[in-house]
Amino acid sequence: MLEKRPPTSEEPFIDPDYFIYCLEAVHDIETEEVTEAQKNLQQLTLQYGVASIYKTCDTIEGLEASLNALVLDDHYFKDYEIIYLIMTGEANSICLNGYYYSLQEIAEIFEGRLKGKYLHFSNSKVLDLDEEEAQYFLDITGAKGVSGYGHEFNGITSTNLDIVFFNLFKEDENMLDVVEELHQRHYKACKLLDFRLYY
Repeated sequence: MLEKRPPTSEEPFIDPDYFIYCLEAVHDIETEEVTEAQKNLQQLTLQYGVASIYKTCDTIEGLEASLNALVLDDHYFKDYEIIYLIMTGEANSICLNGYYYSLQEIAEIFEGRLKGKYLHFSNSKVLDLDEEEAQYFLDITGAKGVSGYGHEFNGITSTNLDIVFFNLFKEDENMLDVVEELHQRHYKACKLLDFRLYY
């Protein structure tokens, strides 16, 4: 029988009830190269004890298959509250291998299957939705919220802010409180990147 023991000072305490599911768009899923996102997720685990699952996709079918596997096959799906998407795109679309898909199309693919989840986009893509677009996405997918940034990359990555955001969410499940706390702690970064939440 495995003995439960408290983590040593070198080991982070990993909360078994809280995961980040990260999906990154890459040019070719066959290429086995450790991306910046993977390194950052390892940092999230080491620093804050937040576990994550990392997958890549290079087509819309791959995106659908990855999220379907998560929703249908993963018994821990209820534990993933945040789906972290790292992909390029325009204000209301994502780009996979040169093809653009609107968030409306994405919503229709995942109709009713993202209940209770938050989708968070890194600033590799600007997130800029009008009220109607945001409401449509939330209504169709069942997601609790969509967050991201209004300002694009411009040499400043949102990674550090993303990590703080995920860790705050681990401590407090009220998204509005989390966003308020994030702004209090990192006001300049939130303003610079234009952090936004649609719920």
